[in-house]
Amino acid sequence: MGHSEVGPLPSSFGAGPATAPGIRVGYARVSTDEQDLTVQRNALAELGASRIYMDHGLTGTNRDRPGLREAMAACREGDTLIVTKLDRLARSLPDARDIVQELTERGVKLSLGGSVHDPSDPVGRLLFNVLAMIAEFESDLIRARTREGMKLAKARGRLRGKPPKLSRAQEAHLVKLHRAGEHTTSELAELFSVGRSTVYRALERDAARCEALAELVEFADEPAGSTHDPEP
Repeated sequence: MGHSEVGPLPSSFGAGPATAPGIRVGYARVSTDEQDLTVQRNALAELGASRIYMDHGLTGTNRDRPGLREAMAACREGDTLIVTKLDRLARSLPDARDIVQELTERGVKLSLGGSVHDPSDPVGRLLFNVLAMIAEFESDLIRARTREGMKLAKARGRLRGKPPKLSRAQEAHLVKLHRAGEHTTSELAELFSVGRSTVYRALERDAARCEALAELVEFADEPAGSTHDPEP
């Protein structure tokens, strides 16, 4: 949780000195330690990032992110901060505004998935604020739906004891939120009013189902009537 990695890209990715003017600094984030940053890192490299800073196991609502602090500090006037999506940078409008204000004061541009926004430009600032509002709305909507579902389940008496068990629908919803990468296991436990061990068991069952499905698909792909010669 909260681990940050900093490193220049290999020369094949077009690495350059971190202090050169007009460079592109990349930032990537995933909400859980189990998730992989490879996809974001590759996308940032394709967008021209010469240096990438990363945060593991930290949600976008948490502003205290070592990787983000280092990425912001690495930017100089004329540079561009690159993220693949706005929700990798911030999940609330106040935090997004604070970040864009700092970028504006320092003369740093922001690139969202290849679309560059100049915070000092009125149109660029307007577009950024709209995107920030959408990111915050999506985050709030997920929380609201989850909490409303828990209230209904409790009202119907389906959740009893401490920690309560999850129904199939609730477990499927939990797994879906985990795959989306916007909640840690602790946050999921709090949202569903269960212990972390219950969350871990649900994720383990999902992993086992995925593995069994993969084996079934592999078996189905074998030619009909194929046999394996016994070992001598």
